[in-house]
Amino acid sequence: MGTLTSCSFTSTLNLGFRSRPNRIDFTDRFRLYGRRDYTYNLWSRELCLRKRHQIAGLDSDNNNNVNNRGLFGGFECSASGRDGDNDGGGSGEDNDVSKESKFATVSTEETAAGGEADSEKPVAVSSRPPTISPIGPAYNNFQVDSFKLMELLGPEKVDPADVKLIKDKLFGYSTFYVTKEEEFGDFGEGILFLGNLRGNREVVFAKLQSQLAEIMGDKYNLFMVEEPNSEDPDPRGGPRVSFGMLRKEVSEPGPTTLWQYVIALLLFVLTIGSSVELGIASQINRLPPEVVKYFTDPNAIDPPDMQLLYPFVESALPLAYGVLGVQLFHEVGHFLAAFPKKVKLSIPFFIPNITLGSFGAITQFKSILPDRKTKVDISLAGPFAGAALSLSMFAVGLLLSSKPDAAADMVQVPSMLFQGSLLLGLISRATLGYTAMHGATVSIHPLVIAGWCGLTTTAFNMLPVGCLDGGRVVQGAFGKDALVGFGLTTYSLLGFGVLGGPLSLPWGLYVLICQRAAEKPCLNDVTEVGTWRRTAVTVAIFLVVLILLPVWDELAEELGIGLVTTF
Repeated sequence: MGTLTSCSFTSTLNLGFRSRPNRIDFTDRFRLYGRRDYTYNLWSRELCLRKRHQIAGLDSDNNNNVNNRGLFGGFECSASGRDGDNDGGGSGEDNDVSKESKFATVSTEETAAGGEADSEKPVAVSSRPPTISPIGPAYNNFQVDSFKLMELLGPEKVDPADVKLIKDKLFGYSTFYVTKEEEFGDFGEGILFLGNLRGNREVVFAKLQSQLAEIMGDKYNLFMVEEPNSEDPDPRGGPRVSFGMLRKEVSEPGPTTLWQYVIALLLFVLTIGSSVELGIASQINRLPPEVVKYFTDPNAIDPPDMQLLYPFVESALPLAYGVLGVQLFHEVGHFLAAFPKKVKLSIPFFIPNITLGSFGAITQFKSILPDRKTKVDISLAGPFAGAALSLSMFAVGLLLSSKPDAAADMVQVPSMLFQGSLLLGLISRATLGYTAMHGATVSIHPLVIAGWCGLTTTAFNMLPVGCLDGGRVVQGAFGKDALVGFGLTTYSLLGFGVLGGPLSLPWGLYVLICQRAAEKPCLNDVTEVGTWRRTAVTVAIFLVVLILLPVWDELAEELGIGLVTTF
């Protein structure tokens, strides 16, 4: 007499199989139940179907045998959930959660004998009592806890045995006395130890890191973070701290893949093209009329012959070089600041933009940052380097624009363009004078455009939101809670067009799509960065607002920035 041997899966997913007489087809009898806190999961249904066929000895070619009423009984598959209620109104036994799944089995002879194996003949079960009872006598109900499946397919969690070992040997009365444990990480894959600190937090953290390496090697990373939902500060000063632990392969970023290198190269080529296009557009007063009409008239449909632009490519290269130089200098600043601190960075992913030449680049941390000071230093280094080069080109361009002997290199731009920035418009007005600025067009050197675009791009990247450089420095200098407030304010100002003018909408969409998530915490995410770093961040954010704040018509007319004929 052949029976199906009992077996168990992981404790994450409780699946129970029970042999029952089959009177209708499997697919007609399947119903997917979801408990109160879980959603329907069709993929889970296919998973259980395949498992049923494996247990029954079936494959995809002989599924028709399942319809044989006398050969195989129907198998009932269910999974225990966390909730106390169910949609089927089953018994209270159905609400218990088991640690391991067991399969109750009966022989094929018993199921063939009139379908009374459940009521009259004993069933061979495992040593543990069943924890899941069938819901409804007429149907085989299929229940899968989708949250449990996410845990099964998600990142690997900390080993409970390691947690006990670390709690016993790592923490103690002289360092950190553990009183409670909670989940830690985005998906609860880590452990957060809450308790009472018994010394200087930096000294204790360094000691715990050293002891953890001795006990577990390089298997885990230890984080010192602020205690969540803490109402009282630490008696020694500052916030109360907790210690989180994650596996290294879970907490550390993965290496850059081949496809990412290919995408980065493609984006860089497109950025070169957008920078050259910006250089060509700066010569709009020299372009053929049909080309100008196509780029300026919204009703123009038929594109002009692009060969007409070839003679202007060479003269557009200096401006393109300036725009690309600012972006490359920005990224070099990040890498130079990260190298001595042994922090790895990803390859930059440049974002092309036809208005500014480029929206900057996305550069990711490929190492866990040791502390908040490192986060601020590396994040500030790029914008400071790019802003220094941009300001130099902007200043030199303005000086050259004021010299008559450099007229051959000048380009004509509408004077109203200087109303796009309060700070840069005031600097231009002070350098070029009222007469030059108060006309329909202004003759300027291409370096002015390159510097203007570089400063504007740097200012956009220093906005305190998400994973931008500005968001990182605010998170490092003032904490994650401060970043939330700054971020909401920034999104509001961009949405109303207060910052950035016509570029506010595309930039806001770019941030929402690519850069909205905050940076991950540092290993030491508690120690403050110091007064001078906070001061530098505050001054930088203030300058960013002045650069991105446009000048309204009344103020522009009063200051002499551009020619304003109507209000």
